[in-house]
Amino acid sequence: MVKVQHNLIAPRRIRLGMVGGGPGAFVGNIHRHAARLDDQYELVAGALSSDADRNRAFGLSLHIDEDRLYADYRDMAWREAARVDGIDAVAIVVPNHLHFPVACAFLEAGIHVICDKPLTTSVADGLRLRDLAKRMGCLVLLTHNYSGYPMVRAARDLVASGALGEIRSIQVEYAQEWLAEPIEARGNRQAQWRTDPAQAGPAGCLADIGSHAAHLAEYVTGLSPTEVSAELCSFVAGRRLDDHVQLRLRYPKGARGLLWASQVAIGESNNLTLRVFGSNASIRWEQASHHTLRYVRLGQAAQHLSQGMPGVSAGANAAFRLPPGHPEGYIEAFAQLYREFALALRAHRAAKTALPDHLPGIEAGIRSLCLIDAALASDCAGAEWTEVPDPLKLPV
Repeated sequence: MVKVQHNLIAPRRIRLGMVGGGPGAFVGNIHRHAARLDDQYELVAGALSSDADRNRAFGLSLHIDEDRLYADYRDMAWREAARVDGIDAVAIVVPNHLHFPVACAFLEAGIHVICDKPLTTSVADGLRLRDLAKRMGCLVLLTHNYSGYPMVRAARDLVASGALGEIRSIQVEYAQEWLAEPIEARGNRQAQWRTDPAQAGPAGCLADIGSHAAHLAEYVTGLSPTEVSAELCSFVAGRRLDDHVQLRLRYPKGARGLLWASQVAIGESNNLTLRVFGSNASIRWEQASHHTLRYVRLGQAAQHLSQGMPGVSAGANAAFRLPPGHPEGYIEAFAQLYREFALALRAHRAAKTALPDHLPGIEAGIRSLCLIDAALASDCAGAEWTEVPDPLKLPV
């Protein structure tokens, strides 16, 4: 079936579908809020739950027409593709093992994809998605939402300007405590699938939040690791996947890196921090104070850059929605990706343009999967240094 061509240039909202994100699903609600914030999307279809009654009841509560609430995502993909008013894009917010088949179904129907991370649970599947998206002429956005924070954009632009000089050291950490106890054995649904290899894939903490940390470091510095020495731990007895990871990283041109991610770090709710040290200056960004960026030039006092200050790029300032002093945060960063993807979809429909470089897409997802694979191999080999493959050199 060939998808009916919809006009995204016209002044209308982008028609959005959603797979997953039913009652009690944290990230589904975040995606819905983010999509609505800039009034660029309208949620019109969904396969929100595998339970038919829950799917119907929840979908109706979101004001989705009953005839566009589907029991099966495959049925949703093809029926929406055949509609004149069918969806333009789908948000995929299901457990990791379903990312690949769901994305395939919608790409095959010619529908653009917004997917939560990780892209898939294997490099091979990531490469297949890359090939499919290219053949179908579809865009894919991977919601590494921390790249939407304005001061993360400012950090990226500072590094790209050469202000830090030669990058020497990259340190990133993401610490949580929510899995410090075996809550998966007590019925916590979010913990159950994230600690189940059949649903989460071969990595736990590494894929869940370590992938965010790795992408943040890559996004800001523009550097991808070439080798990794990794130690993965499962501190909670009986847990089948890692809940604590430590990675040493080697980058091109001699830079070195450290990545720590833990979901058993008591006292840490959602602590994401990045430090980058160059030959001329350093920067530090923390999610807890995301509206500022610490910038220190060699031999000078530290500066705390924020909205509108000299040294903050125009691109970073454009990512703010409110005047200085008004707090913005996590949902706004998520919404930034949705807003920019809407612009990308409209540009793509007009001139078949690619996803802009500053938005995370399939290539970022595949690089993350390559790092996860290499880290797992390194851990099995006693933290031996292991090459991280270059996705551009991998065959489909």
